[in-house]
Amino acid sequence: MSVRLTLEGGDSGARFTDVVGVLTSWTHGVLCVTRRTGEEVRIAESSLVAGKVVPAAPARRRGPAATAAELDRAAARAWPPVESVRLGEWELRAAGGFTRRANSALPLGDPGVPVEDALRRVAAWYAERGLPAYIQVSTGAEGTQELLAAELAAHGWVREVSVDIRIAALAPIADKDADVTRVTLSRDIDDAWLARYQRSASGEPSPEVLRVLRGGPSVWFATIATFETEHGASGVPAAIGRCVVDGRWAGFTAVETDPQLRRQGLASAVMTALARKALEEGASAAYLQVETDNDGARALYEGMGFSTHHSYHHWRAPHENHR
Repeated sequence: MSVRLTLEGGDSGARFTDVVGVLTSWTHGVLCVTRRTGEEVRIAESSLVAGKVVPAAPARRRGPAATAAELDRAAARAWPPVESVRLGEWELRAAGGFTRRANSALPLGDPGVPVEDALRRVAAWYAERGLPAYIQVSTGAEGTQELLAAELAAHGWVREVSVDIRIAALAPIADKDADVTRVTLSRDIDDAWLARYQRSASGEPSPEVLRVLRGGPSVWFATIATFETEHGASGVPAAIGRCVVDGRWAGFTAVETDPQLRRQGLASAVMTALARKALEEGASAAYLQVETDNDGARALYEGMGFSTHHSYHHWRAPHENHR
């Protein structure tokens, strides 16, 4: 819906404001609207001026046509957990705590029990593994889970991290005028690649880290070797990346560059080389995930033609549910 409301105490020229999102409840004189960003807005009924139903998503988007569920499932296959169980159509995923993506419930469908029971079971399953309980909830597209987000908020769950899923046609990325001559592609990771990867650079990666990174339908790793300097080479790559090819989708993750070598086209070269390999394997569309506060990465991906399809959010259970 699009809702217009009055602002108390506003200037004469800024008396009204609009809120666009999914109406998740209207009780006791208060409307709750969840924006595409996952933010819940509470609106007093007395401040309403007008409202209308609008489409859940634009009829036409930049980039490939896709549903949110299709993208969420492809992204889950590209970042697989070490352990998972089903709760109805929900999937509970665990990987020793390595990333929220691999350690959260993916609620794509009906859990087969009332939501309140499902939340208790999710919290208990993660507590048995000594992990915080997270549920990954999508918003901002047709068929996403704003109603579930409202349920989680009502039960005391807290939204901690928000991520945009961005999509693009793959061929234009592969056609970028990027220097790919220094990019090495491999089916497996080595110690040098892991030394650049920020989640494992500080020490020996756990078996869960390696299993998640190596998992997926068709996985490729990219490396740009470190530059030689007057002091020699450090052995840590200048840039790395990872791509998982899954049918028509090529999913990009772990694109990282030496902070001192940014804005030199290294990340673009990594993604271009991976995109060309994905095209060879029959992919035609690309996606990636970027946290909403990562301005540098967002600017890079926008320059490469990626646009936001929808967002997802990790909701954490109340602390008392972890015991």
